[in-house]
Amino acid sequence: MATSKADRREARAGRAAELFGTKADAALDALALLDLAWHDSYGEPSPPDQVIDDIWVVSEGDLAQLVAAAHLAVVDFRDLRVGAEIRRGRD
Repeated sequence: MATSKADRREARAGRAAELFGTKADAALDALALLDLAWHDSYGEPSPPDQVIDDIWVVSEGDLAQLVAAAHLAVVDFRDLRVGAEIRRGRD
C-alpha cells in the first residue's frame, strides 16, 4: 500500500484517468479529501484498498457519484460495500 499522499495519488491516477478522463484530477482531489476525512474518523492515513475499489465501482465514472461514494465510505463503508457488490453483480 502506498504510504505518502503523493504515492497514493500516483497509484490511483490510472484508474481515475480510465473512469473520469479529463476530470481525473478532480476525482483524485476528491479522494485526497477522503483520505483526510478517513484519518479524522479512523486514525488511519487512507481507507483500505478494497474501500477505494468500492468507490471506483459505485462511481461508475460520474464525479458526483464518486463524491457521494466517498462520503458514504466515511459514514458507513459497509453500506458502500453492499452498493459495490450489487454493481458487480454479486448481491
